[in-house]
Amino acid sequence: MFLAFSAKPIDDNLKNLVDEIEAQSLSLSVLAAREFRYSLRQTPVEVNIKEPRQFNVLEEFIIRAAIEFQPPPTEDELASVLGLDSVFIKTTTTTLRSLQTLSPTSPLTVTPEGRSFYEKGSVPQPPYPMQIYAITDPLSDKITFQSESLNETVINLPDLADFITIDHIIADIASLPLEAIQKSIQASGLALHVPEEGKIVTSYRVLASTQKIWRKISLFVIFDAIEDKLTIQIRNGKQILESASNWLEVLHTEGKISLQALCKLSTETINFEREAILKQKNTEIETRLENIRQKALKAATKANDEVDNYKALGEAVQLRDGQISLAFSEVLNSAKSQILIYSPWVNQVLVNEKFLTLLQKLVNRGVWILIGHGIARQLEDEDKPIPLEVEKKLRAIKTPDGLPSVQVFWLGDSHVKEVIVDKQIHLCGSHNWLSYRGDYLPRGESVYKVTIPYQVKEAYEFLANRFQNHAQKLWHHALENRDFQLAVESLCVWGALGMEDIALKEIQQNNWLELLPVWLNVALQGLRSKNIQADSASFKTALLLLSKVSLEEVFLELLQQGWRKVIGAIASHNSDAALNLLSDEVWAQFLRLNIVKESDSPSGFILQHT
Repeated sequence: MFLAFSAKPIDDNLKNLVDEIEAQSLSLSVLAAREFRYSLRQTPVEVNIKEPRQFNVLEEFIIRAAIEFQPPPTEDELASVLGLDSVFIKTTTTTLRSLQTLSPTSPLTVTPEGRSFYEKGSVPQPPYPMQIYAITDPLSDKITFQSESLNETVINLPDLADFITIDHIIADIASLPLEAIQKSIQASGLALHVPEEGKIVTSYRVLASTQKIWRKISLFVIFDAIEDKLTIQIRNGKQILESASNWLEVLHTEGKISLQALCKLSTETINFEREAILKQKNTEIETRLENIRQKALKAATKANDEVDNYKALGEAVQLRDGQISLAFSEVLNSAKSQILIYSPWVNQVLVNEKFLTLLQKLVNRGVWILIGHGIARQLEDEDKPIPLEVEKKLRAIKTPDGLPSVQVFWLGDSHVKEVIVDKQIHLCGSHNWLSYRGDYLPRGESVYKVTIPYQVKEAYEFLANRFQNHAQKLWHHALENRDFQLAVESLCVWGALGMEDIALKEIQQNNWLELLPVWLNVALQGLRSKNIQADSASFKTALLLLSKVSLEEVFLELLQQGWRKVIGAIASHNSDAALNLLSDEVWAQFLRLNIVKESDSPSGFILQHT
């Protein structure tokens, strides 16, 4: 059994947060939690800020004259043209020169900075000072700025620096270049340096000596039974300090810090807890998955007392360690129309070039791929969010017609690890499909490859329903904001789930005809995989919508191309079905919209595009 909660080195103030962490997943167990203090450095800084104001009529005329007149006029010449006393002109040009909008020489010449401001309809104002505070954090090794001073407080907790050598160099603020100060101010979210709006920090100076400010932080040692991994987290309240946590993990890996000294957590205690957690977790997984096998055997026996008929109804085969990655690859390669994957975590360890190439090959032959991920109840609470670069590479996989064929979504609040292919094969178990390759070191993992129809159907309906709900949410957002890209994503998910009829119905009900070419490309992918039948009623419905399309539509060319490809794809499977679609009414619309030529005939058109 695990250590009792009271036996773990957990500070009383952190017990509620420990409960929250462990509630995120049954696989997580907090072995230790302790509060520390550490010191920030606060430095008062004065920055000078220059920002624009709208120019007045005379300023605008002077700047415009200096830009457009050839040759540029002097103040006296411009005063003569305007019929004004030169004093007015010279007073204004003096102001513009002080603002570095005009060069100090005559004739009137606009500076590059002045030209830039003029294009925005403004001139710069004289710089004004503002006091802010530079906060140097030795744990994150970052400098941030804020408008309010941190309050100095007394914190009676152990100093983290007594246990760990924090060797990050504390920067001398006064020695930093202006550009570094500007970037730090921008990164801190202070709207003081906004070059695109003409608001610029032009200089800075340190006002007083640096002050030490104590802050409270919490250290957690967490064991993940699924990953079989120990992690160290530094938190400020509930917020995980990623860079500090990563740094401590590196120090621990290199043997430069002692968990015994930090948290009174010995190696023996860690190993004891690890073995107890893994034993319980593996028992739970084996029990749940063994139920799949027992139910299948019971169903087969009930249908026919002959055990030989069991495999005819499908089977549940247990796979372990190295067998898992091989089965994963084989099952993906067998896909003909659809792959659904749920993996709590996704990272570049598995989503590499080899994996991406495999997915592209599958997509080229008509396979749709839906990937759900996430374990936390809220996206912002994810400890291991999908790397943006990984998500970008997955979304870059396109169908031959340019649609995003791999849809990746955070669904969250689930620890299941499942793969369902063509509604016929279900992989389920303890293996993290998209975050662990499984061919490094055996970890005692097990997975079932299930082909029992009703079991696969049950798993498919559950996962497909989650994707369908997500597609519906995307569609509602797309409608509210008339967001074309979100609408495309919705159509692709519906297409992947074989719900092209729902997608078309939504287009029709909301009169979003611009999406018809997208729907046709979704249908093309279904025709490639034979997931959509050539005689599907959806094609007749889509053809009826042609009467609503005018010749002025910006998407007309895409619609023309789409219908030519679709009719050709249908004809390649069933030429009679294609010919039946081209009724007299439809052919008239094809002629009106220039999808076909006046010299074409239905049969000739079909031959031309097959």
